[in-house]
Amino acid sequence: MGESQSVHGTRVTLELWHPNCWAIESTDRVGGGILAHAIYTAPTTEGESVNGLFTAFGQTVDEVEGLIEEIRESPLAGEVLELQERFGRRQSSSVPGNVVREFFLEYDPQDMICPTLLEHGFVHSAPVRIENGQEYWEVGFAGEREGVQTEIDRVCEDGDAEITVESITSTPTGEPERKHRMDTLTSTQREVFELARNQGYYQWPRGVSTRELAAELDISKTTLLDHLRKAESKLLDPDDLGRN
Repeated sequence: MGESQSVHGTRVTLELWHPNCWAIESTDRVGGGILAHAIYTAPTTEGESVNGLFTAFGQTVDEVEGLIEEIRESPLAGEVLELQERFGRRQSSSVPGNVVREFFLEYDPQDMICPTLLEHGFVHSAPVRIENGQEYWEVGFAGEREGVQTEIDRVCEDGDAEITVESITSTPTGEPERKHRMDTLTSTQREVFELARNQGYYQWPRGVSTRELAAELDISKTTLLDHLRKAESKLLDPDDLGRN
C-alpha cells in the first residue's frame, strides 16, 4: 500500500444495512465479499443506470464464482462485465481473501446510500467492504465529533438504513495514512504481516507459502491465517479497533 493523504478530523467506521442493495443481498446468501471502488458513469437522465467498479473476493475459486453467479441472478443488478483477470491474482495486500476478481456492474443509482451519507457530512474515504449482508464504510465526518450520532440517526431515517458506529477516532494532522493503518495492528499481527510482505506472500506469483511462513514463526497454518486476515481487515478498515 502506498502513502496517501491523511483524512484529518473525525474518522468513523460504520457497519451499515440499507434496502434494495444487490451486494448486501448477494453476500447475505453466499460466501465471499465485495469491495466497491468507484462509479465510472453518472446518470444524465432520470431512470438511467450507473456503472461501477467492484472486486469480488473469497478464500476459494468456487466461493468467488458462486458469488459472481449470485450477483448475476440478482434482480437489483444489471449487466456484470468481468475484467480479463486470472482467478487468484491479488491486486494489493488491502484485498482480503486468497482469490479476487474485478468486474464492472450496472445498477440503479436510486439504490445507493452514498448520496445520503454525503448529505449528512460523511465523506467516503476508502473502498466499501460488503460481507455477510452488511456494508462497512470508512468515512471522514465534516462536522464536530459530538454531532456524529445525530447525523447517523438522520441517515437512518432518510435512507431507511440500519447503522452501527463501530469506532470514532481522530487522525493527527500530517500523520501519513499508511502509518495510521499500521499502528492499528497488534504486535503479533504486525510481525506476521511484515514477514509475509517481506517474504513475497503478496506478490504474484507468491514467493512463499502459508505453510512456510507458519514454520518460520513456529505456529500452525491456521493461526498464521487468522493473524493475517485480522491484519488485512484492519489495514483495509483502519478504524477497526477493539474487534480483532
